[in-house]
Amino acid sequence: MHAAIKQICSRLKLYLRWAILGGTLFFLAKALKENWQEVVAIAIRIDSWGLTYLVISLVVTLSAHIWSGWTWSLIFGELDKPVPGSWGIRVYLITNIAKYLPGNIWHFYGRVREAQAIGIPFLITSQSVLMESLLMSAAALLIALLTTPQANLGIRAPILALILIGVHPRVLNPLTQYLAILKGKVQKKSTADKGIAEVKRYPLLPLLGELGFVGLRGAGFLIAILALRPFAPTEIPLLLSAFSISWVLGLVIPGAPGGFGVFEATAITLLDGYFSDGIVLSAVALYRLISTLAEVIGAGLAWSIGIIPALKNRDS
Repeated sequence: MHAAIKQICSRLKLYLRWAILGGTLFFLAKALKENWQEVVAIAIRIDSWGLTYLVISLVVTLSAHIWSGWTWSLIFGELDKPVPGSWGIRVYLITNIAKYLPGNIWHFYGRVREAQAIGIPFLITSQSVLMESLLMSAAALLIALLTTPQANLGIRAPILALILIGVHPRVLNPLTQYLAILKGKVQKKSTADKGIAEVKRYPLLPLLGELGFVGLRGAGFLIAILALRPFAPTEIPLLLSAFSISWVLGLVIPGAPGGFGVFEATAITLLDGYFSDGIVLSAVALYRLISTLAEVIGAGLAWSIGIIPALKNRDS
């Protein structure tokens, strides 16, 4: 009975994933069909200054991924398994590109293998990845909440409190432990014999790290828009809020690998009426390209830096 229910849930999850992917791709195709002439005209108008902004956006986005790798290493410290920041950055950059492979689990598998190679148990690595996703989501929601122009203090304060409570160890520990065990497909007997760790203090430093990561990603998005058209300083909160909401939905909603489609469709919807559809379509397409290119460059650099010591040892 339990196996049958599990099989049904697995199938429903697969159908839901394909339904979301199909819906978002249809939405994007419809928007592109209606605005393709404006998109082409905008692309043609990009001058040398625009190209400079795109390069800066690429550098900022690459910096965000490097920063995220360092933040991931901090999470291991919270789980009583400290690792060097350089190790966290290298493994994060090399494995992160694998999230675009079908299944959306291969980056997780790569991190588990690298962590096990230095003696970190499977379940603790699972906790670190899950904790990273939860803190990223909390950081994006915090930025969206603080930059949403229409929200008043009476609405923001209780939501802010809920987000901060949600990453408290009393909430975070049972949640990450349960999900890590579920991921490992093992039954929970005790936290000691299964390699489960507990966060003993409020994860303030990793949360600040994830705020920096989402902030850098948002800055990269804004700079990409600058390549297409200038915007007033008063529009920055709107753009950051739209980016943060779009990014977190792309992270948590099951769809295409890497949040493809969900991020773009959400950004177009949220910025509708504030910017022309052609500008938004061009911006999200350019930023998707920039983000993917930054991940490829980051993986290449991390792999190159990691292989140099191995080559030296072989030659010596």
